Amino acid sequence: MAFPILLAPTDEQSRIARFLDHETAKIDALIQEQQRLIELLKEKRQAVISHAVTKGLDPTVPMKDSGVEWLGEVPAHWEVRKLSTITDKITNGYVGPTRDLFVDAGIRYLQSLHIKNNEIRFTPEYFVPPDWSNAHSKSVLKEGDVLVVQTGDIGQSAVVTEEYAGCNCHALIVVSPVRQVLHGDYLAWVLNSGYGKNTLLSIQTGALHPHLNCGYVKDVWIPLPPQSEQKEVVRYLKDELATFSNLTQQSTKIAAFLRARRSALISAAVTGKIDVRNWKPPADEHAFDEEVRQAGLEAVS
Repeated sequence: MAFPILLAPTDEQSRIARFLDHETAKIDALIQEQQRLIELLKEKRQAVISHAVTKGLDPTVPMKDSGVEWLGEVPAHWEVRKLSTITDKITNGYVGPTRDLFVDAGIRYLQSLHIKNNEIRFTPEYFVPPDWSNAHSKSVLKEGDVLVVQTGDIGQSAVVTEEYAGCNCHALIVVSPVRQVLHGDYLAWVLNSGYGKNTLLSIQTGALHPHLNCGYVKDVWIPLPPQSEQKEVVRYLKDELATFSNLTQQSTKIAAFLRARRSALISAAVTGKIDVRNWKPPADEHAFDEEVRQAGLEAVS
């Protein structure tokens, strides 16, 4: 099939190419700047989580050696306990064929793809029949349980909120804390910290198909502050990480705006909608940066 091409004179083609090389290079640099900022925010987010759940929120408290690799010092008034001693159960979700299991409506069925960054995101949606779920009550979830991805993105963890109580689950490790000792939302943050993730990855088994074994997860050491302090850590992380999330969303929107601007600029130049025959590189390069930055800020405001 013939595809028509707009063909400018040769000298004008060269000017268009030079114009686009210059302008898209500057836009690309600004996009990379936003991408670097997003990566820095991710690193800072992880550092904030790790510090809160291993060092606490009060920098003046005395510290002690935890005696645990990767954990280092913890506040002197904290305990360090094996997970098995502060949980009612650590078990597996249903493991078996699901090809003929799903229905259009019923009990929500959570899988590893639904667990990311201490959140349950129920998309895509899967449902199982209520009678099947009742017959597999071992993997029915309660509010405050913690889910740990067993295969695939090993170690991703999330607390079961009120919204997902009563769901069933597939091939996830279900950790039920002793509520009088350990808050599930605090435990989920510990497992999502650098210490938690490194520990879970260190105990994975299987060379061809790496996975977590419940028997090994039971022996994971957990830094355990008093319950009141666990709640303070959870509140602090909720507030702090909301700020990181907002900044990341803003940078993502600015980067999307810049990509759209880049595409529109190329289209306009090669179709003759803008005249670049007399174009020269601007004397004030900073002015272009400010123009694009301001436009990006307006786009996300």
